[in-house]
This record gives sequence, C-alpha cells and structure tokens, in this order.
Amino acid sequence: MLVRAGNTWLRMAHGALLAGVLTGCSEAAEGDDSAASGRPSVTAETSGRDRTAASSGGTIGAAGSACELPVTFDIARNWKAEAVKAPLGQGPVTLACEIDAKPAGSIGFLRVWTGKPGDADTRTVLEAFVAAEDGVSKEQYSAFTSGGLSGTKVEYLYASELLDETKKESAFAVTTADGPVVVHLGGLDTDEHEEMLPAYELARRTLRVA
Repeated sequence: MLVRAGNTWLRMAHGALLAGVLTGCSEAAEGDDSAASGRPSVTAETSGRDRTAASSGGTIGAAGSACELPVTFDIARNWKAEAVKAPLGQGPVTLACEIDAKPAGSIGFLRVWTGKPGDADTRTVLEAFVAAEDGVSKEQYSAFTSGGLSGTKVEYLYASELLDETKKESAFAVTTADGPVVVHLGGLDTDEHEEMLPAYELARRTLRVA
C-alpha cells in the first residue's frame, strides 16, 4: 500500500511538473522574444557541454547537510538537495532525499531511498526496488565498487502512462550498517535522462560511507 501510494504521488507530481514546464514554454514563445535576442537557450548551452563529467556542487549525506544519509556523495553543481519527510516507499526502501536538476537547467530528480538494516544483498534490494515499479522492462544489472563500497546498478526502460512513451531510467544500490541505500535517476524523457547521467555518475563515483 505504501509503495503504490508513493509511486502514484511521484508520477502525479512529475505530470504536474511537465504541465508547468510546457505552459511556461508556450507563454515564453507567445510573449517573450528572448529567443531572438541572441541570449543562448538552455538547450544551446547544454548541447555543447561535456557530458562525460559533472562538476561538483558540494557533498550531501553527512550530519548537517541538506540530507543526512547512511552515505555521502557529491551532487552536481547547481542541483538542489532537499530532505523528504513524507513516508513514500518503493519495495524495501523509503524516499529520504530529492536532488532537483531544475536549477541546473534539466527536468528531473536524483532520488535517494533508504531502508532498515537486514541481510539482503545489493542485487536483491535493487531487484525488489525495480519490481515494485509498474511498467518496467529490459533491466540490465551489473556490479560496481566505489569508495570501498560494493554495489549493484541497473538500467531499464519505464513505460510512462502520463507521457504515453517509454524512457530510460537508472539506479544503483549499496548496503551499509545503517541499512540499504538506493539512488535513482529518472527524468522527463530519455533525452533529459541522458543529459543528467553525468550527475548520477558523479554521485556513484564519489560514494562513501557516512
């Protein structure tokens, strides 16, 4: 019950965000001639970026940071982290932190989910997390290590009913003495997901136990 409620809320919020973005774009096209002013657009700026690496905008996870977690990692520059208090669950974990890409010019979130300590390994945790999401297909799992932690990562396709399309999503999981941690990257669509992957990889590459 908790899982369904959590997924539904997140997807509805995603849909509302999309509606707001599309409305803003429409208004800008009708009433704002900035596109013809010579000022570079967000699309123009991001298309020329090096997508292989993201610059760090700070570290979260430690006591006193925006989100206190069992792990620490770097977030990309201009992304904004905020702790989540609502009890939204997916599989064995509960949403603890959202890192918003909008201030950096993208549409999506890096979400951090945490769970209670147990005996489940990272593959089991991640499989349960993905299985709790409707519309998932073509999962590809693999192992990784970072900062002394061994984990499992996955890439898959998600069929969005709100957008009536299929898009890529990614997640990784590690276990700590304080319980499992899952970090998930969605995105408005596959293009946005690909654009945000450097921020996701930055988090995975800098992952440490808090």
